[in-house]
Amino acid sequence: MYAVIRSGGKQYRVEPGQTIEVELLEGKVGGKVTFDEVVTVRTDDKKILGGEQAAKAKVTGKIVKHLRGPKLKVLKFKTGGQYKIQRGHRQGLTAVQVGDIQIA
Repeated sequence: MYAVIRSGGKQYRVEPGQTIEVELLEGKVGGKVTFDEVVTVRTDDKKILGGEQAAKAKVTGKIVKHLRGPKLKVLKFKTGGQYKIQRGHRQGLTAVQVGDIQIA
C-alpha cells in the first residue's frame, strides 16, 4: 500500500515505515504530523483510489528530526560591467517517518 501526498508544494510517494524529507514543518521532534492532502492511494488489493475517495484518506507520521539541505549557490553575472552577485541558500527540512495510511 502506498499513497501520494502533497506537502510544501511538492508531491511525495510514501509507504508505511518509510522516512521522507519534506519542507520545514512546525512541531517538535517526536511529535505527530497528519498529511490531509492525499492525491491518490493504492491499496494492497491493487486498487487505485483518486479524487474524492483519496481526499478522505489521511497519512500520519512522526517527526524524526529537523535538518537543513545542501547549500545552493546562485550567481548573477552581467558581462561588460562590474556586476557579480553571489548568494547562498540552505532549505530547512523535516524528516518524517510515515506511520499508517487511513482510508475513510
